[in-house]
Amino acid sequence: MRSLRVCSVRRTTPSTRVVRLELDGKFDYRAGQSARLGPEDADALVPYSIASAPEDSRKGQFLEFLIKVDAQERWGEKFDPLRRGMRLKVNGPEGRFVFPEQTSERHFMFIAGGTGIAPLRAMLRHSRAAGQHGTFSVLYSARTPQDFSYRGELRGMARRGEIQLLLTATRGVHDRWRGRQGRITSAELASLITDPDDTLCFVCGPAAMVDEVPQLLRQLGVDRSKILLEDW
Repeated sequence: MRSLRVCSVRRTTPSTRVVRLELDGKFDYRAGQSARLGPEDADALVPYSIASAPEDSRKGQFLEFLIKVDAQERWGEKFDPLRRGMRLKVNGPEGRFVFPEQTSERHFMFIAGGTGIAPLRAMLRHSRAAGQHGTFSVLYSARTPQDFSYRGELRGMARRGEIQLLLTATRGVHDRWRGRQGRITSAELASLITDPDDTLCFVCGPAAMVDEVPQLLRQLGVDRSKILLEDW
């Protein structure tokens, strides 16, 4: 258990905040893992995926988290709003949902819903920093066009040819929206899979999505062993 200072809180969507905690020493973790967070006086800590890559943390001496807040800016177990300078208890890392150290696949597919983008973003940044060979696809679903965290960063990666990116909003779509509309479909998944036997898939999001997407992937020929799930 450690106590770390909040060094920044940034609004990324109406209901999420990107929070950075200042590291005061070594914190080893693997891309995709999580940690349990809470105020210093909290009895129970809440798990959150680490959104930064290990390379980010070593270079910048911070941990980054994507945290959902309510209308009163409360988070976790109705904790008081996050603010710069406060200290949080951190317990971790934990979890087996990680980017593998060695893999034979050469295509990597990341499928996210809502704040489920956090561990996948860590994996993407890690794989690029580590020089992982292969192609990378991201299919990201959110409720409305305003609810995509890290949208600018992901679009920048797509413009540079680092990833293939599909965004789909399930509701609240306006005329200016240029992404997809509706829930993730088999056709969208199929458009990103060139060789099911050479594709490793990572899925993180709401429970319904984590239940449905693996079924669609298997129907498209992706073996169960090549579908990795974040299941809280």
